[in-house]
Amino acid sequence: MSETGREFIKRARYHLGEDFLPKIERCVALLSDEQIWWRPNEESNSIGNLVLHLSGNVRQWIVCGLGPANDARDRDSEFAQREIISRDDLLDLLRQTIGEVDATLAGYDADNLLERKKIQGFDVTALEAILHVVEHFSMHTGQIILLTKQLTAQDMHFYDL
Repeated sequence: MSETGREFIKRARYHLGEDFLPKIERCVALLSDEQIWWRPNEESNSIGNLVLHLSGNVRQWIVCGLGPANDARDRDSEFAQREIISRDDLLDLLRQTIGEVDATLAGYDADNLLERKKIQGFDVTALEAILHVVEHFSMHTGQIILLTKQLTAQDMHFYDL
């Protein structure tokens, strides 16, 4: 389990910090602060809301759920935010959070991946928590990419070889 577990954690760290984060950074760099906070309707989220939500989610599930930090997340505020937070401040928050997540995962003992945790009211294994975070981050990264393409009418060229 240790070798497989270590590889699983390594790949999770890669996807969060080296795959998804740079895509979000590229998207946000193309947009004005107003575009980052634009929403097509009141039932939809802006890119700004999604960045706040990703920061809160990964911190709660990994830094607090698997690591030693206390969970003080206010999930509703991530979606309620309407005032503009600057691009730079949003990216700083996301980068700092991903740094904390990466440090937590780097120090996580792969032999404990089947250990049960109570996170956000769910009884999950550490492995489930990590998998949840990676798939959740991926889903919202895709939403950010779609919104960016709609707002800029640009191909993001993520996979130009």
